[in-house]
Amino acid sequence: MPPEPGDARLALVERFFQGTGSSYDHMVDAATFGIDRLWKRRIARLVPPRSRRVADLACGTGISTLAIARRLPHCQVVGVELRDEYLAIAREKVRRRGLSSIEFVLGRAEDYRSQAPFDCISSSYLAKYADLPRLVANARDMLEPGGLFLMHDFTYPPKPHLVAVWRLYFKALQRLGSPLFPAWREIFHGLPQLIEQTRWLQELPDALQAHGFVEIRRIDLTLHGSAIVTARRPT
Repeated sequence: MPPEPGDARLALVERFFQGTGSSYDHMVDAATFGIDRLWKRRIARLVPPRSRRVADLACGTGISTLAIARRLPHCQVVGVELRDEYLAIAREKVRRRGLSSIEFVLGRAEDYRSQAPFDCISSSYLAKYADLPRLVANARDMLEPGGLFLMHDFTYPPKPHLVAVWRLYFKALQRLGSPLFPAWREIFHGLPQLIEQTRWLQELPDALQAHGFVEIRRIDLTLHGSAIVTARRPT
């Protein structure tokens, strides 16, 4: 799906991820030294165990979608993804596993609507690209009373020694990874700046509070390399 005219967020996603679908799973696993798998399992464990319907926004190639479905086999999971290239891979994973509890929808997370409500709406790596007030407002409309909203994304480390390690890590990716994986060059060079500039950890709680969410909590992960923010729609 091409970006809409004048939408800088969609243009950035297109610039970063065009042509990366076939290597995404391997690259995310290798670049995070397998930690991404731990983060996805943490997300899946936070989904309420009695959930009947869960939305996984910006589901990519279905890594988190499948993690949720494996933990909650009785639950209907809807993965929403902007890039058809990624959805084709996610659908093939589901086909190979013979799963009937997963549905995929092509579209932008902020635009997605569902007539049937969800017990949980989750996402990973979406917050830094999203129009958060708009996304939160739509999520509130789609959640059951008491339903859980969950967002996970990268964060900029708060302490100087962690920043030094963080910068060294991205320098290594840029110098070693870019020549070996040219399709990922834009991400290796653009992602650290985006992570440093984004204010999603401040903007998301404000948007949640403005739309009446309660029990707003933050969980820092792996040397402050990422975080999860959760909140509930009031009952």
